[in-house]
Amino acid sequence: MGSSSGVGVVLEGVRASVAALDALDREDAFLAGGVGIGSGVDVLQRRYEIRLERLELTSRLEAQLAAVKARDAAEAVGFQQEMTPPDASVQDRTYAEMSVVEEIAGVLTVSSAAASVLVEQSRRICALPPVLEALSAGAMSWQHAKIIADETEGLSPGGAVSLVAHFFDPDEPRPARGAAPGELIPSRFRAKVRAWRERHHPESIEKRHAKGVADRRMEYTPDRDGMAWLSLYLPGDTACAIWNRTTATARGLQSPDEPRTLTQLRPDIAASLLLRSGSSTETGNTKGTQSVTEIGKVPTPRADVLVTVPVFSLLGLTDEPARLDGLGPIPVSTARKLVADGTDSFYRVLVDPRDGAPLEIGRTSYRLTEVIKRWIRMRDRKCTFPGCTNRTPDNETDHLQAWAHGGTTGASNLGQVCPKHHRLKHNGTWTPDPATEKEPPGWTSPTGRHYKPEHPNPEPTRWPQWLTPTGLLAEEANFEDLLRREPDDDSLVDLNDLSPEDPVWAEYFEKPFALSADFANVGR
Repeated sequence: MGSSSGVGVVLEGVRASVAALDALDREDAFLAGGVGIGSGVDVLQRRYEIRLERLELTSRLEAQLAAVKARDAAEAVGFQQEMTPPDASVQDRTYAEMSVVEEIAGVLTVSSAAASVLVEQSRRICALPPVLEALSAGAMSWQHAKIIADETEGLSPGGAVSLVAHFFDPDEPRPARGAAPGELIPSRFRAKVRAWRERHHPESIEKRHAKGVADRRMEYTPDRDGMAWLSLYLPGDTACAIWNRTTATARGLQSPDEPRTLTQLRPDIAASLLLRSGSSTETGNTKGTQSVTEIGKVPTPRADVLVTVPVFSLLGLTDEPARLDGLGPIPVSTARKLVADGTDSFYRVLVDPRDGAPLEIGRTSYRLTEVIKRWIRMRDRKCTFPGCTNRTPDNETDHLQAWAHGGTTGASNLGQVCPKHHRLKHNGTWTPDPATEKEPPGWTSPTGRHYKPEHPNPEPTRWPQWLTPTGLLAEEANFEDLLRREPDDDSLVDLNDLSPEDPVWAEYFEKPFALSADFANVGR
């Protein structure tokens, strides 16, 4: 059971981090003294950089100590189990484990419930060596490690190993792209982990979503100062649409004469919509009232949302999850309903079956500028600034290299930024990298630190069994070549060779999306 050598390695890292902090502290004290400093040293700039370096080292040290804490919590339970006699009853074993959890709670001065959660998370993390190693090295925080513990709950041991390998093993056939786990803020890392988990979960998302829908509820919790919390547990598409609608309405109400902030306007609007006069629960035909049935019926969400749907799922050939912008994976049945019943503000995004790349975006506006904005939004998904999670519909499409300085209006020179970081870019020294057709830009800070872009990390769409190399097309020896084969016709135009300003795009986007006869009849 013992693994003191493992703790020893971690403690070596702890000592190295402490030594580095001590060296920075001595350098800072020397600069503060003002004696013997060279003329070429910018004292204030260097002391500013020392603060940033110490914050970085402190964060690493916290992660390393968290690894020691997790290992000790898990091993304490393990030693207690070893000390329990082999012939002990189930009841005796249960109480022995309860005892060690209570003792951990006492040592840490936390509740027994908090100690129990810590022990369970620690045991899961220690059972996944790549996660524990990354935490021990300070490559990611305890928050990141807890996300892995949470998202592997309910998975089989093999499923948990596969999830961890995808994000922590660069030698995997299809490893996670872009920033490493510790380079993403926890909420963004959780979104990526959850998306992979939903896609590879052994139980279909349709079944799990049905269970969640059955558990929908509203909760009311009184709070201090005469306030209270009201929360709704709803299907994701409904909740996302409610949030987007209140946000859009709130932004529309903002003006120089409106004293309320956006945060204050959202609950005021929601309360107004729920409590507006004329929404009675009485039945009957009285003017100004609604029946109970009408009030209880949830309408199709009407908000500006991108729905990413794998082609074969839209056709009903697979049950692969779709993705709702601002939420994540949703059952494809929900996506089909949104595509069929949503208003013009719902834009469907079809993805290529071969590599998961965007294939086509539904459009109702023919102006090329609007098309480009939607394409960039689809590529970036949110504000591209490091750590920003703003994905509201009013994020701005910005020239990465200013138009006045020779920047073009192509996908590689455009990025989505929220109003706050748009202002920072133009009034500070944060510099975005060039983008690509499929990848958003990274950023470089004023101190030269580089932050990698967050990749959407698409995976190839799942093919129907009868379309795979082992199905009806098994006689096609070069199946992959068949998928990538281009027509041998010099009269065809390669759209990748056209600039975004070419007038042919306007004509192309005027044509409504329709499935070809070949695809429309597939599977019938």
